[in-house]
Amino acid sequence: MRRSFTIQLVAALLLAGSVWAVDVKMASHLGSFAWRHNTEWFGGFSAIHLSDDGGSAIVLSDRATVLSVRFQRDGVEIKDVQILGHWPVLSSTGRIMLGYAGDSEGIAVAPDGSFFVSFEGVHRVAYYSAPGTNARVLPRPQVFDELDRNGSFEGLAIDGQGRLYTLTEKNRTVQGNIPVYRWDGQSWSTPFVLPPRDGFLPVAADFDPDGRFYVLERKVTLTGFRTRLRRWQIESDTPVAEETLFETGTGTHDNLEGLSVWRDNQGVLRATMVSDDNFIGLQRTEIVEYALPD
Repeated sequence: MRRSFTIQLVAALLLAGSVWAVDVKMASHLGSFAWRHNTEWFGGFSAIHLSDDGGSAIVLSDRATVLSVRFQRDGVEIKDVQILGHWPVLSSTGRIMLGYAGDSEGIAVAPDGSFFVSFEGVHRVAYYSAPGTNARVLPRPQVFDELDRNGSFEGLAIDGQGRLYTLTEKNRTVQGNIPVYRWDGQSWSTPFVLPPRDGFLPVAADFDPDGRFYVLERKVTLTGFRTRLRRWQIESDTPVAEETLFETGTGTHDNLEGLSVWRDNQGVLRATMVSDDNFIGLQRTEIVEYALPD
């Protein structure tokens, strides 16, 4: 019976037109924390980066605000979030950015605490030596000008060699795949592409301590949001061993857009995610954590 089911599953994947092998593993939900703070700038969180011990984080809003926070935990669950400070994400001339120019979506933090931010409205990636400093915008290839105005760089990640990776939410290659762009400190390239599946769109990316590449995806329906997390091993600039770590039903979580993958002091691999409430009262800001299989 089990062998027959396996054959049917493989056949279904082939009929769906997949050319990448997919492994499905089980992640476990550790908890969800409803985060509230009564101030006009609070909300719209699109990216998160946790410290190595999971005790603090940098959080980015899509309205050009960056926060430093500390978590209070009770066992595996977050019980409170303390805001230590918040700063505007500035332009290269030190101006506060509004509208499409300030549509900040992804964050990648370097070992020295400096960080990079990806922007979706005006497609670019910028470097910041510290919160509150002026931007240093990385060179922009012509291909960036052709991207969808509200569908480009939602996710940003940094690997162990300090190279940046960003990917588009909506734009696809001629073959229909998700392009992944890499900045190596000198120029941009497209080292690989990823297969889209089942209408989910990428909204965040990260590398785990072992160098595996993760993509957080969402699917919007009339009744709410669905969330999926996939990962790959990257071998010689080729994504292999694709795994689906979890996929939720509609409304399980809010609009999860930020992702940070880290290992706790018990050796458990965790994914911490934050939701974008779009500054709408019917939505909520929540921090969601899952334990991931190794």
